[in-house]
Amino acid sequence: MGGTPGEVLLAVDVGTSGARAVVFDLDGHRLLEVRRSYPIESPQPGWAEQDARLWRSAVLAALGDAIRRLGRGSRIRAIGLTGQCPSVVPVDRSGEPLGPGLMYRDNRATVEAAEMRNRLGEAAIRRLTGHTPAAFHIAPKILWLRRHRPELWARGPLFLQPRDLAALALTGETATDGTHAAATLLFDLRARGWSAEMLSALNLDQALLPPVRASAQVLGELRPALVRRFGLSATVPVVLGGADSQACALGAGVVSPGPVSEMAGSSTCLNSVVIEPLDEPLITHYPHVIPGPFTTETGINTTGAAIGWLADLLYGGRSSRAGGRDYAALDAEAASVPAGSEGVIALPVLGDGERTDAELRAAFTGLSARHGRAVLARAMLEGAAFAIRGQLELLHRAGAPVSELRVSGGDTRLATWNRIKADVAGLVVRPIPGDAATSGVAMLAGLGAGVYRNVDEAIARCVRMDPAIEPSAPTHDVYDEAYEAYVELAASAVVRRSTAPV
Repeated sequence: MGGTPGEVLLAVDVGTSGARAVVFDLDGHRLLEVRRSYPIESPQPGWAEQDARLWRSAVLAALGDAIRRLGRGSRIRAIGLTGQCPSVVPVDRSGEPLGPGLMYRDNRATVEAAEMRNRLGEAAIRRLTGHTPAAFHIAPKILWLRRHRPELWARGPLFLQPRDLAALALTGETATDGTHAAATLLFDLRARGWSAEMLSALNLDQALLPPVRASAQVLGELRPALVRRFGLSATVPVVLGGADSQACALGAGVVSPGPVSEMAGSSTCLNSVVIEPLDEPLITHYPHVIPGPFTTETGINTTGAAIGWLADLLYGGRSSRAGGRDYAALDAEAASVPAGSEGVIALPVLGDGERTDAELRAAFTGLSARHGRAVLARAMLEGAAFAIRGQLELLHRAGAPVSELRVSGGDTRLATWNRIKADVAGLVVRPIPGDAATSGVAMLAGLGAGVYRNVDEAIARCVRMDPAIEPSAPTHDVYDEAYEAYVELAASAVVRRSTAPV
């Protein structure tokens, strides 16, 4: 089954909190990971920005360090790319950023999204693109920049997502794939190319956008200057890859209807496979990273980030920075609290709005002086699980089969949270060890480089699952009542506040 000893695949992830370079052997075992972090800035309420130059420099630093740690005895068969999506930065024609990168959770373009819905019609846009316009998407962000940053617009920008910027830096080639392109609202989902109809309706030129390529396509070779910088004896093919959540679906083996992939990171993305897009405005659709089917996607902006915020605040000590032992303490203490958190409900919306509700804000309710940090920790884990249950129920109502939840990402280390998810949703939970987003993009790199003959072989060699967590029926009954209280809280006026970004 294995390849030549020392042969590896690299996955590069331009993520929410930092860039990673992750090395896998050809059977999907993670060998090492290097991370370089960067901050999120919020200069105004509802805004979320990053310095796109840091996306690029973090990628190069992480990749270079990973290659040096591998040593000369290893042969890199290919490098695959992924990243947060949909985030975007305008660049000039040499690839230099012209301003900050606007993140997926940036909600400044609510007016522009509403104008798109009103002018073009939600149903018509959804039929064409698979999405209903929200500030989350890239087209409203582009329209906001055209309206509010005319000096930038005058420079004839090209709009790239973080993964696209990394691809340009590594190969000198400009491109995106269908999973990234679909999140722009400018992509014809079924034709799998830029939509002349949408571009014309918004008076946008296709030259603003990169060419669309297949996710498993070799985009080019690692640039000679980088081959020398990284101390390599030969160049390496770079495979374009896909958006993080879509690559995660492949890494979790979700390539046919039934199981749902949950990418559990700073945010949560839920992906299932459908043969045809569903008729539900709150569910978005993408082409799968493999040829043929579509993937649904629903998401929650700040699940892991909300838990991280609480961990830093209550478990991080004087530094207010929680580490591995602190998360273990949070997990253990939360496990000691009964299901339902003694009536405390948490709404984990800490990103100044949700992607489908820009005015929604976080909250704790039901607090008493008798409650300590363990109750708050459990309530936050449950609140995030309630949000996930809401998205799974949405998928089910729309007609997507939901047979089990396959959870991957950094927060699978929280065993209590995995148990809570099973009991809250009433579904089998299958943790995927490691990180299915990066293993999925490594699989794409292997497919592009000919390491694997087909998708089935890649899954058979690389996808592993921990034992299933079966839901407890009595605990699920307890959570039904708590979930009703959560839904009522999330629908109330008290947790909404207009941001009015300009």
